Amino acid sequence: MDLLQEQDTGTRHGFRFPPAADGLLPPAGAATTPWCYNQTAMKQVASRIEDYFQIDELLPDDARLIRDTVRRFVDREVIPQIGQWWLRGEFPRHLIPTIAEMGLLGANLPTEYGAAGVSNVAYGLIMQELERGDSGLRSLASVQGALVMYPIYTFGTEEQRRRWLPPLARGEAIGCFGLTEPGAGSDPAAMRTRARRHAGDWELSGTKMWITNGTLAQVAVIWAKDDDGEIRGFLVETDRPGFSAHEITTKASLRASDTAELVLEGVRLPDENALPEAVGLKAALMCLTQARYGIAWGAVGAAMACLEEALAYAQQRVAFGRPIAEKQIIQERLVDMLQELVKAQLLALRLGQLKDAGRARYTHVSLAKRNNVRAALRIAREARQILGAYGITLEYHALRHASNLESVDTYEGTYDIHTLIIGRDITGLDAF
Repeated sequence: MDLLQEQDTGTRHGFRFPPAADGLLPPAGAATTPWCYNQTAMKQVASRIEDYFQIDELLPDDARLIRDTVRRFVDREVIPQIGQWWLRGEFPRHLIPTIAEMGLLGANLPTEYGAAGVSNVAYGLIMQELERGDSGLRSLASVQGALVMYPIYTFGTEEQRRRWLPPLARGEAIGCFGLTEPGAGSDPAAMRTRARRHAGDWELSGTKMWITNGTLAQVAVIWAKDDDGEIRGFLVETDRPGFSAHEITTKASLRASDTAELVLEGVRLPDENALPEAVGLKAALMCLTQARYGIAWGAVGAAMACLEEALAYAQQRVAFGRPIAEKQIIQERLVDMLQELVKAQLLALRLGQLKDAGRARYTHVSLAKRNNVRAALRIAREARQILGAYGITLEYHALRHASNLESVDTYEGTYDIHTLIIGRDITGLDAF
C-alpha cells in the first residue's frame, strides 16, 4: 500500500488518517478573504522555504505522512476560522473529537493505553503543525499528552493508567496540570497549596493560576505540599466538592485557548488518587520537560506560518511600481527570518532524534525551548512589519502568532529561567 492509499484508508503505528482533502480553502463566498488564503500561492511559497535545508529527507516516511495529514487538517479546519475564534476568545472545542480520532492526544505514549505510539520526532511534527494553526491548539494537545497523560503513565499505578489513559487518548476526558500559583511560577517550590492527611484520605486546599484546559477538564493533575513539605502529585476529578475552575477572560494572548484559575477548598481525595511515584519537585519538573519538548517543535510551526505569509505578501505587494520583495531591506529581513527558522528546525529534529534514542537531557530541551520560541517571536514580529497595516488585522496571522508567542516565551519556563538552567549545566555553578 502506498502512502497516499494508506493516508485515505489505513493506520500506521496507531495513528488514524482521515480522508484526504485539499489544503487551505477560503470560506465560500467570502468577499473579504485576504490573498494569503490563496492555496496555490501559499503552497508555492512553502515549497521554497519549509525544506530549505532538505530536512525532509532526514525524516522517517511515517513521520512525514503524519505531518502532512495534520497539516491538511489544520489548513482545512483551523486556519480559515482561527482569527475569529481568537478575536472572540473562544477555544474551538468542537475540534477535540477530530483531534482525538486522528490520534493526536498523547501520541507518543504506548498503544496499549489507547495512544498512537508514534516516535518522538513524529510527535514533534504534530506539535509543529498544530501550532502552525495556533498556539492554543498545540497547547491543548501538549497539556493533554505531556502534562496529564505522561505523569499518569510514568508515576501512576496500573489501575490509574487503565482508568484514565484510554479516555484521555480518545478525548472523552480532558485533563489539566496544576503546578503554577499566583505567587509561585518560576519558583514552584514556593507553592502554598497543601495536601493534608485527613482520616486516612487527603484534603487539598490552594489556588492554581494560568492553567490551560482548566474549564474543559474532567481531571486535574494537582501538585501540593504535604505536612512534611514534600511536593506530591494527585489526580483530582473536577466535579469533586470544593473544586472550581474560573476562566481568565482578560487575556491579550492565547485567546483561542482555555486558561483558568483553579481553586481547591478542602477537596477530599481517597489515597488511591495520589500518584504514588509523583513525589518531590523532580517529578513535576520531569513533566515540564516533556511539555517543553513539544513547545520547541510547536514554535517552529508558528515561525513557518509567519515567514510563509510575509514572503507571499512581499512578492505581491507593489510599492513605487515594484514588488517590495525586490527591495534590499525586505530581502534582508526575509533571509534573517529564514536563517532563524532553519536553525530552529535543525535543533528540534536533533532533539527529537536524541529523545527517541533515550539520550536527550533536560538541558537539551531547555536550550531548544529557549532558542526556538524566541526565534519564532522575532520572526512573527518581522512578519508583522513586512505586512504593514495589514499585519495588525486578524485576516492575517503574524500578529496573532506574535501575541501568542509572548505567552509561550513565558510559560513552561521563561527565557531567563532556561538561561540559568543551561548556565548551571555548563559552568557547574548555580545562579538561581
